Amino acid sequence: MESSHLTRLTEFDVYLFNEGKHYNLYDKLGSHLMNHNGVDGTYFAVWAPNAEKVSVVGDFNEWNREANPMTARWDTSGVWEVFIPNVGKGTRYKYFIRSHNNGYEAEKGDPFAVHWEVPPQTASIVWDHDYTWTDSQWLEERKKKVGEDQPMAVYEVHIGSWKRKGEDGQDFMSYRELADDLPGYLKWMGYTHVEFLPVMEHPFYGSWGYQCTGYFAPSSRYGSPQDFKYLIDKLHEEGIGVILDWVPSHFPNDLHGLHYFDGTHLFEHEDPRQGYHPDWNSYIFNYGRNEVRSFLLSSALYWLKEFHADGLRVDAVASMLYLDYSRKEGEWIPNQYGGRENLEAISFLRDFNDAIDAEFPDVHTIAEESTAWPMVSRPTQIGGLGFEMKWMMGWMHDTLDYMAKDPIHRGHHQGEITFSLMYAFTENFMLPLSHDEVVHGKGPLIDKMPGDEWQRFANLRTLYAYMYAHPGTKLLFMGGEFGQTQEWKHDHSLDWHLTQYTPHSSLQKLVKRLNEFYHSEPAFYEFQFQAEGFEWIDINDWQNSVISFVRKGHQEQNNIYVVINFTPVVRENYRIGVPKKGHLKEVFNTDDVEFNGSGVLNSGSLETLPIPMHGRERSINLRLPPLGAVFLKYEDK
Repeated sequence: MESSHLTRLTEFDVYLFNEGKHYNLYDKLGSHLMNHNGVDGTYFAVWAPNAEKVSVVGDFNEWNREANPMTARWDTSGVWEVFIPNVGKGTRYKYFIRSHNNGYEAEKGDPFAVHWEVPPQTASIVWDHDYTWTDSQWLEERKKKVGEDQPMAVYEVHIGSWKRKGEDGQDFMSYRELADDLPGYLKWMGYTHVEFLPVMEHPFYGSWGYQCTGYFAPSSRYGSPQDFKYLIDKLHEEGIGVILDWVPSHFPNDLHGLHYFDGTHLFEHEDPRQGYHPDWNSYIFNYGRNEVRSFLLSSALYWLKEFHADGLRVDAVASMLYLDYSRKEGEWIPNQYGGRENLEAISFLRDFNDAIDAEFPDVHTIAEESTAWPMVSRPTQIGGLGFEMKWMMGWMHDTLDYMAKDPIHRGHHQGEITFSLMYAFTENFMLPLSHDEVVHGKGPLIDKMPGDEWQRFANLRTLYAYMYAHPGTKLLFMGGEFGQTQEWKHDHSLDWHLTQYTPHSSLQKLVKRLNEFYHSEPAFYEFQFQAEGFEWIDINDWQNSVISFVRKGHQEQNNIYVVINFTPVVRENYRIGVPKKGHLKEVFNTDDVEFNGSGVLNSGSLETLPIPMHGRERSINLRLPPLGAVFLKYEDK
């Protein structure tokens, strides 16, 4: 059979593939159910330019390497292909590859497989994309909101450990079981988005998905691709956006995966100084190879097109940008100009953001980038990387360091809690209290807080209030909302039973109220990336460990006045400057008894007095709660 009669690849496809500009490669390579000359079967296509022989092996031919040889295309694609009759949906398969390179042989999973066996099994599975979506209204609304100021409160979830089932709690919840539980919880809690740690298929469960082999397949541990689509559909039905963690920075060395795919370093650099990642014992994509760029860009677009994802959070961007990342002198190769910047990775990331912006301008791209690399979240047209947002790692580290200190010492470290505002508007920042802060011996967030039990919870309430009042979008890892008391364990459920106890249920209620407040108060999100939305009232009151500032919206009457006391001492008659005559009202107080606080509140209307303070003509007198935050707003009169 002539391959030209059955191929899905056109000359233009090959051109785009070779140029690194093919964004729908998953529709061309991989396995595809089709009818050829009146016969139902499956078309297989795989990129293996350095192979001497390729065949499809599977349960349909008893894994016989000779039974179904593939044919190399006649062009520059390096693609092998074959149509095999009577191979249907659910068939397990791999590619047997013998290389020109010293006769290397291996059975490889399909890089473009959309479904895999449940690990530790490693075969790819012939599958389809059939699914009837019901989220058209959500997608229409998403388009309409492009360019609008929107609150964004993200709940970060590891699917395998949010909740478990069974008598011993060791059984995964399926995508469909999660769909019955997670969307309603997120809606009740007031979150706008959920961010899933990588769902892409991965052989080692303990990698949390960050060592990925299936760049086009949701993990079969929890169900089929259609089951995952159903979960996203149900989240959209409840008004919850879905962000997927995506890992183009590295991949594992498992035999069935991408590493040494055709007996050569096809997807990765050959030189370990460029192609091997010492931190994660994994391999680095060769971003300078156009076909690899097409593979990765197609993966990114795939999750947006086929799974209706609302955003991609790109993992470990810093490791992509710097050639010397985690390397000593002599362990890395400078770029053509002698520098440490990975020019190919920079170009790839810009292509990634441009491709998504062109086709999905209503989708979020978010960089986990931990250095001072400039303009990560600025348009590519002006030299930026093109991301919409960047994780604010500096804020996270400084704030947690500050909050871990005994309040008696906090006055000497005032700069740690205020420094983030020195650079808060250099990027579009998302404030992350992520999974990375509650693993590897770091303990849960509640254990980072000093003091007795009441003080630890009060500290955590204050931390969360500060996060929501600080400019930027918000992200909190699962369990943080109710004060999980154990470090996160990926193979156990969260300790949901804690929510029957007042300190934990009250903290959960606080986070719910903060989400609702964030939604309802434009001053907290209208200028969340612009300096116009923030003004210090007093940055210098280190003696009392108090900070105060204004969050501003488009309308002055929406402004919120924020005062935070980071000590357990009640501050009576604490005066802050305000700009005009009138009355302010306390609209939120973390010390409310509703949140298990001590009830130090500011009741009724607070009249501004003609006493100048903090460079303002008038001022008000407040009671500051212990380890508490107060939000105030002018009353309409």
